[in-house]
Amino acid sequence: MTNPGQKNLNSNNLKEYIESIDALFLKLELAYHYQFYKVFGSSDDKLNEGKKLWAGSLKRYDIETINKASEEIIHTQPYFPTLTDIVKLCEELKKSTSLPTAEEAFIEARKSFSPRKKYNWSHPIIYFAGKKTGWNFLNEKDGRDIFYEFKKNYNNLIHAANNGKVFQIPNEEVTEKLQPLDQKLFESLRKKYNI
Repeated sequence: MTNPGQKNLNSNNLKEYIESIDALFLKLELAYHYQFYKVFGSSDDKLNEGKKLWAGSLKRYDIETINKASEEIIHTQPYFPTLTDIVKLCEELKKSTSLPTAEEAFIEARKSFSPRKKYNWSHPIIYFAGKKTGWNFLNEKDGRDIFYEFKKNYNNLIHAANNGKVFQIPNEEVTEKLQPLDQKLFESLRKKYNI
């Protein structure tokens, strides 16, 4: 019997899930070597109990979310993460699964063209991340520094969306009042250029 929100794992999924927990612990061990051993020691019993605890707490998330969370936490957190850190990140990733990755969003932003408010965005957050980064900056040739700036802005906006902020691109219909043509100016230009 599973708790609400948890998945019932069949034997194939269970094997993959156990492998993902093992992979998570291996990544943590390699990334946070001394801190990892300080928490789990060198005893297999303590490590196995830790894996059971983490596996039980993370089983409501799919394997892909757990893998993404482990990658992101290793790249962003200098100290050994707690189980709570991983659960929070999994929750954030779970909420934002409909969004493209930062790399996909960056490519979409760079391919966009003016008028950008009318561009067919896959999600409005990409528009706002591009706007915050700066369209001219995004159009520069060297993309490495630009990508990191865009990714930072994009992740901040995703975090805001996960906390309830709604993003909608304003539809500004500018209606120009047409002024009648100045006939005298038009005639003087025709005479001047023999048209």
